[in-house]
Amino acid sequence: MNKKVELLAPAGSFEILKAVINAGADAVYAAGTKFGARAYANNFTEKEMLDAINYVHLNGKKLYLTVNTLLKEPEIKTLYEYLSPFYQAGLDAVIVQDFGVMRFIKQNFPDLPIHASTQMTVTGAYGAKILSELGCHRIVTARELSLKEISHIYQSTGVELECFVHGALCYSYSGQCLMSSIIGGRSGNRGRCAQPCRLSYKVFGSKKAAESSRKQREQYPLSLKDLCTIHLIPELIQSGIHSFKIEGRMKQGEYAAGVTSIYRKYIDRYESGKDCQVTEQDYQTLLDFGNRCGFTEGYYKKHNGTEMVTFQKPSHEKQNEALHRKIRETYLETEKKEKIKGILRLFSGKPASLVLKYKDIQIETTGEVVQRAQNQPISQETVLDKMKKTGNTPFVFETLELEMEENIFLPVAALNQLRRTGIEILSETICDRFHRIIQPQSKTILSIECLSKVTKEQRTEGKNDGSAIRLSVLTETIEQLNVVLKQPEPTRIYLELFLLEREQLSLKLKDYVQKVHEAGKECWLALPYIFRMETTQYFEKNWSWIDQAGADGYLIRNLEELSFLREKNISRSALQGDYGLYGYSIEALRGMEDMSLPYYTLPVELNLKELRELDCTRGEILLYGYQPLMLSAQCLHKNMTGCDKNKCTHYLKDRYGKLFPVKNRCEDCYNVIYNISPLALFHQLEKIRTLHPAGFRLSFTVENRQETVKIFEYYRQALVGKIPQEAYLKDFTNGHFKRGVE
Repeated sequence: MNKKVELLAPAGSFEILKAVINAGADAVYAAGTKFGARAYANNFTEKEMLDAINYVHLNGKKLYLTVNTLLKEPEIKTLYEYLSPFYQAGLDAVIVQDFGVMRFIKQNFPDLPIHASTQMTVTGAYGAKILSELGCHRIVTARELSLKEISHIYQSTGVELECFVHGALCYSYSGQCLMSSIIGGRSGNRGRCAQPCRLSYKVFGSKKAAESSRKQREQYPLSLKDLCTIHLIPELIQSGIHSFKIEGRMKQGEYAAGVTSIYRKYIDRYESGKDCQVTEQDYQTLLDFGNRCGFTEGYYKKHNGTEMVTFQKPSHEKQNEALHRKIRETYLETEKKEKIKGILRLFSGKPASLVLKYKDIQIETTGEVVQRAQNQPISQETVLDKMKKTGNTPFVFETLELEMEENIFLPVAALNQLRRTGIEILSETICDRFHRIIQPQSKTILSIECLSKVTKEQRTEGKNDGSAIRLSVLTETIEQLNVVLKQPEPTRIYLELFLLEREQLSLKLKDYVQKVHEAGKECWLALPYIFRMETTQYFEKNWSWIDQAGADGYLIRNLEELSFLREKNISRSALQGDYGLYGYSIEALRGMEDMSLPYYTLPVELNLKELRELDCTRGEILLYGYQPLMLSAQCLHKNMTGCDKNKCTHYLKDRYGKLFPVKNRCEDCYNVIYNISPLALFHQLEKIRTLHPAGFRLSFTVENRQETVKIFEYYRQALVGKIPQEAYLKDFTNGHFKRGVE
C-alpha cells in the first residue's frame, strides 16, 4: 500500500476532539445530538459540531459524524434538517448502519462520503462489493475478521477499509445483537445497549442440568477483554487496512488522547521505515490507560478462544495517576498549532500589509495607514513581539518576515487588529474550501404513496380479511420438519441448511427439497446467519448441486448472501430477507429494493403503531419463535469444554435463573444465543391482519415434536379467534409488538 494510513480517534466531547488531534489523530469520529450509537455520551450540540468541523479543517484533519443507528419512519424525515448545516460546513463523511439513511444521504447530500458502519456486519468481499456499488466510500468491517479475510476483501474489491485496532469488543457481531433490546428494551441498534454480555452467567451442558443446579461458580463467559493491536501494526497495514480505528467515545479524554499518541508513534515509525518493535514501557502505558482484565489481539489471528474472554467480573481498570496527569498537561491542557508563514510590510504613507501563507493557501490584508513618526518611532522588536502573539487561534508563526521603513509609527492596537483580521481571513479561506452548496430536499421520501407501482398494487391486493396470508415455517431439525410436512396450513417451508451435516448435504438436500414439494409446499433454503470467507468458498465450490437441488428460493440473513445470489443470477422473486436485514422505515425498504431485495421480514423491534407506518405487503411477520439474541464468533462449547466439532445446545443461566439456549454452528463456526422465552403473537392475530403482511412465520428452533404440534394447534385457534383467555403457553413474550424500543 502506498496510501498513508489514517489514525481515527473517538471524541465524546469537543474537548476530547481537540486532545486527540493534539495527540496525532488524522481524523476524529463523533456524534451529534441524534442518531449516534453512543446515545449516552456527551455528544456535540449543533454549534459544537460546526465549530469542530472548522477546527479539524484548520488543523488539516477530518471529522466523521456517526449516524449509525436504525431510524424509524418519523425520524428519517428529520434527517435533512439535521444534516444540512454539517453538510454545508464541509463535514468529511457520515458513518451509517441504516439502508434508508444511506439511500437518503446519497439522494440529498450527493457530495457527502458514506462510510458503512461495523453495525452493517460486513464479513467478506461480497458485502463490501454491494455497498461499494451503492455508493459507500469506505467499509468498517466486522471486528471478527482475520487478517487473511481483510486482505481478501481489499484484494478483491479495492474498497477503502476501516478496522478497529484498540478498545472494547462486543461478544456479538455488531448489528446482530438483540439481547439488550429484548431483555430490557434498550436497543444496541438504537445506540442504547445496556451491555448484558458484561453480566454473570452460569453455563450448563443440558437443560436438565441447568434446571436442577443450585450452586455453581459465578462466571462471565460473554465478557471479552479489550482489544490491543499495537504489536500488529505492520501486518494490519500490509493486509490493506486504510484507517486504524480506536474505540472509546464513552471514555475520558486522557484515555483517548493517550492511546492515540502511542499508536501515532508506531504508525509513524513503520511508515518512515524505522523499527516497530513495541517497548515494554509503551505496552504498559496502554494497559495503564485502561483495560478489561488485560488485552487481547482479538480475531486478527484467531477465530475465537478463551484468551479473549475475561471469565471474571470485568472492570475497566486504570492505573498510574502520574501518567494521566502528564497526558492532561500534554494534550488536554495545551493546543496543537498549525505553522504559518507571514510577511509584514510597513511603509510610511501606505496601509500596513500582512501576507499569510498556510500550505498552498495565501491571503493578504491591509490595515491602517503607516505614519511618519513624530516622536518615538516603533521598533522592529515591538512589531515582531506583537504580531507573533497568535493567542488562542489555531496558528503559530513558523516565520515572520518584516519589511519595514525606519522612523515610522503605527499604534499597537492597529498591529493587533491587522493580525486578528489576517488570521480570521486565513481561517475563513481554509474552511471555505470545504463548504458545500446544498440542494433542495428530494421529494422521494415524503410519503408511502411514493412507493413503486408494484408495491401499490400489492397494497391493494393485500387489503383482505387475512385468510389468504401465506404461512411460512422455519425448521432447524428433521424432527420439526417431519411434523410441519403433515400440517395443511404452511405453504412455504424454510429449511435451515445446518439441519443436515455438511457431508450429508450433497447426498440428501435434493431429496429433502423433493419431500417438501411432494407435500405440496414451497421449499426455501435458509442460508447461514454468518457468511464469512470459508463459508463463501464452500458455497462457491458446491453451488452447482445446491442450485440443482431445486429449491424455490432463499431466506438470506446478510449482505454477503444477497450479493452472492445476485451474482448467481437468482431471481428477485426468489429472495426473502430475514429481519437481520433491517427495514425500519419506508426509505430503508426502498434501499433494500435498490439492492434487488423487494421481499423482507418485518422488524422485530417495532411496535404495532410503528409497523403501520411501513408498507408491510411485501413483508413476513414473525408470529412465533425463540428469537436469536446474539450471533457470536465465540463458541461457548469450545470455551467451556474444548472444541470437538460436536454440535450441541448449551444453556446460559442468568442471575434470575432464566435459561438462554445456545447452539454452536460448527459448519460456519458461530454461536446463536436464543431468548429465554418464545415470541408468541397468536392472541394478536386480528391486529396483525390489519397490517396486510405477505405472510406469517412460525420459527422452530429448540422445540421437540410434541411442542411443534402444539404450536400449530394455537395457530388454528387464533385463525378462528378462539385463543383461550388463560395463558396458552407457560412462558412467552410479546416481544416489542406492544412496547417497541427507545
